[in-house]
Amino acid sequence: MLWLVLLIRSLGLTCRWFKYRRILQLVNRIKCDIKAYPLLGHAYLFIGGGDSHMLTCKRLGQEAIKNGGLTNLWLGDNYFTVVGDPVDFELILRSSLEKDDIMRFARNLIGNGTIFAPVSIWRPRRKVLAPTFSPKNLNSFVRIFSQQSTVLAEQLQKEAGRGPFSLWKYLTSYTMDSVCETALGVDVNAQKTEDEPFLKAFEKCSILIAERMVQPWIYADAVYKLLPYHEAFEKSKSVICNFIDKIIKSKRTAIKENKDNTNKKSDDTKTFLELLIEGSGGERGYSDLELQEETLVLAVAGTDTSAVGASFTVSMLARYPAVQEKVYKELLEVFGDSERPVTAEDLPQLKYLDAVVRETLRLYPPVPVVVGKIEKDLELPSGITLVPGCGVLVHIWGTQRNPRYWGDDAEQFRPERFLEAPLQHPAAFMAFSHGPRNCLGYQYAMMSMKTALATLIRNYRVSIPDATKNGSRTELKPIRITFDVMMKDADRFTVQLESRRKKDGKFR
Repeated sequence: MLWLVLLIRSLGLTCRWFKYRRILQLVNRIKCDIKAYPLLGHAYLFIGGGDSHMLTCKRLGQEAIKNGGLTNLWLGDNYFTVVGDPVDFELILRSSLEKDDIMRFARNLIGNGTIFAPVSIWRPRRKVLAPTFSPKNLNSFVRIFSQQSTVLAEQLQKEAGRGPFSLWKYLTSYTMDSVCETALGVDVNAQKTEDEPFLKAFEKCSILIAERMVQPWIYADAVYKLLPYHEAFEKSKSVICNFIDKIIKSKRTAIKENKDNTNKKSDDTKTFLELLIEGSGGERGYSDLELQEETLVLAVAGTDTSAVGASFTVSMLARYPAVQEKVYKELLEVFGDSERPVTAEDLPQLKYLDAVVRETLRLYPPVPVVVGKIEKDLELPSGITLVPGCGVLVHIWGTQRNPRYWGDDAEQFRPERFLEAPLQHPAAFMAFSHGPRNCLGYQYAMMSMKTALATLIRNYRVSIPDATKNGSRTELKPIRITFDVMMKDADRFTVQLESRRKKDGKFR
């Protein structure tokens, strides 16, 4: 009997070796000084929540840069080549369009929405989605961004002059109101609602998805469904999907009732949802499920990504008063002392603000890594050949801090670099990803962020708590980063505000 057990075990090990032999050959060609343990791999480094996730993410990026752009990562028996050089991953992102199997955990929430969909679904849907992000449509949305940013400025009045507070809830409520109005055509009034259910549910799902991705021992559905995490995830997912589903059904009914309405003006702003329904073929186009998946991508990505980017930008302006004053000076040149709202025509004039946002996104990309899958041999410019069966972790954080492409001051916040010279490599800055599967909504996000930031800085001077001591500036402590699905400030973007408006109503 013992010999039979040993034979079966030997056969199993032989099959496993045959499966992984080419991956192991690849691993041996790539240097990694971070210890991996049997069964766990590097998963032990992620134990401890979002702070631990980010520390490990940064460590992997630094390791890749140190080793010429590549290093190894094992999550259980799942192998990933970590890439931190734009020359290599530009080829990868152009040639390997499939997402790695680990992204199935995110698909548990978003389904086959284009951000994580298989190529067979992603390709035809992207063709329908792309026209909805036309300059005409985007410019028409600035009016909504401007209205909602005015509400943001009004809501922040209660915090001005009262010391430190978390900016996060204000900016994420602003982006949700903006996204729901532009994408769905509904006013959820999140900025004036405490503990908005959709936002709370999405934050919970993000944490649970991220925790599962880095814990290979709960990958199996049979195991996960026995744990309390599963019930919590499904409960939060239900809140999100029910919210979207009600809007879709309501919008279909409204379109059907108004399709012969000759009173509707031809220049009325159409929402993304309306454009998707029409672009996919109307009643014969996307099903409610397909619309839900794509609308979820717009709602979730548009809310969180823009809020994270804007929040980090405000934090950097608070940390660098001289940069903030340059931004304010530019705003005065465009708007003067007027209180008129931001328009689409104003945004291209805010060149320094644009550089500040991009420099912030370089140092603090909301999504610090993206994951792909290799399906056929791919020889990189570095000479390494990636093989089928291995995943690829494109390290955005590491790439955007790589001294080879950003100079010896790569770790410093210096917005002028985006005004002085073009990028050394087109993929060196990829806060919105790169290649065929880059973020379609990057211009939407930039316009939303710049509108909110312009409105905020026109009204308030922002600073960090305890910035001065005995009349002199204190040394800046690094921002403490946490990473779930999105990268955020662990202290929830704590700042303080001072109104720029004098008692006579004029600005200072």
